[in-house]
Amino acid sequence: MDNELKYLALGDSYTIGESVSESQRWPVQLVEKLRNTGKKIAPPKIIAKTGWTTDELKARIIKENVIEKFDLVSLLIGVNNQYRGRNAEEFRKEFVDLLETAIQFADNNKNRVFVVSIPDWGVTPFGLNSSRPDISKSIDLFNAICKAETEKRGILYIDITPISRKAPDDASLIAEDGLHPSGKMYQMWTEKIQPLIMQQLN
Repeated sequence: MDNELKYLALGDSYTIGESVSESQRWPVQLVEKLRNTGKKIAPPKIIAKTGWTTDELKARIIKENVIEKFDLVSLLIGVNNQYRGRNAEEFRKEFVDLLETAIQFADNNKNRVFVVSIPDWGVTPFGLNSSRPDISKSIDLFNAICKAETEKRGILYIDITPISRKAPDDASLIAEDGLHPSGKMYQMWTEKIQPLIMQQLN
């Protein structure tokens, strides 16, 4: 329907919902919650893939050549830059470029863009078994960059990282792969995100 709001979700495994069903992906859960409040909103268009870094997400955006504008645009990216040991300042430049791209998709309305923080995979069974030191500290550094660059532009930054760090106390928050969030954790993210997005849409 023409009068439905349109939502674009940009990201990596956390946005495409690796190891959970489509209905459990947080962008899909968010749309469902918005519909329950009476919002007319189409299913989300998702440009995301497990393993993508900032430059790989940008390359796919260019390849897809999306020309339509959206009423809501989310960006959650950076974990794979961190995982691969990419330079933090390189990440900053590429993140800012993606943020500017997100603003363009929102027809230059910054109030319709939001950034979600990178969850901490260091507390997952996979992370705890990893030999990589100081994962959480490194995630905090990348998130500090995301937060600073997002808020500098007057864009909403939503910090779900503390939720991700509840995983060691509740095994049901992690998917069967031992690394990615479960649908239950995505639900917790959505419960934090949805009221903030309602304020933006209103």
